[in-house]
Amino acid sequence: AAVPPQPQGRPDPYDTGLKVRREVLGDAHVDQALAQADAFSEDFQDLLTRYAWGEVWNRPGLDRRSRSCVTLTALVAGGHLDELAPHLRAALRNGLTPGEIKEVLLQAAVYCGVPAANRAFKVAQQVVREATTPQE
Repeated sequence: AAVPPQPQGRPDPYDTGLKVRREVLGDAHVDQALAQADAFSEDFQDLLTRYAWGEVWNRPGLDRRSRSCVTLTALVAGGHLDELAPHLRAALRNGLTPGEIKEVLLQAAVYCGVPAANRAFKVAQQVVREATTPQE
């Protein structure tokens, strides 16, 4: 992918973004997303890494727990269930407890609608079960 020109004196956010993306979503998720990129989608992966992870997730104004709460709510509100599971795992990685995730989803039910929260609870139930069941 072509590297977009950066304003003078401003560091390229890609490396930081990749670091933050890996810390939040985990290496396996990021490796899979990057491996699936091709000539058509690689610029989009680059945009995600630079903008979402290198710029926004890296800002000092909110901690990662708070950013996870906001992200979960936004995903429920938008009906983006395909993105919900990895961000639920990220929320756990960022220190939210299953009980706190439940509270975020209950709050989302009030403001985003019960049908959206119902679908989100089904996804979250599975993710939390997988994350909290001891591996044999």
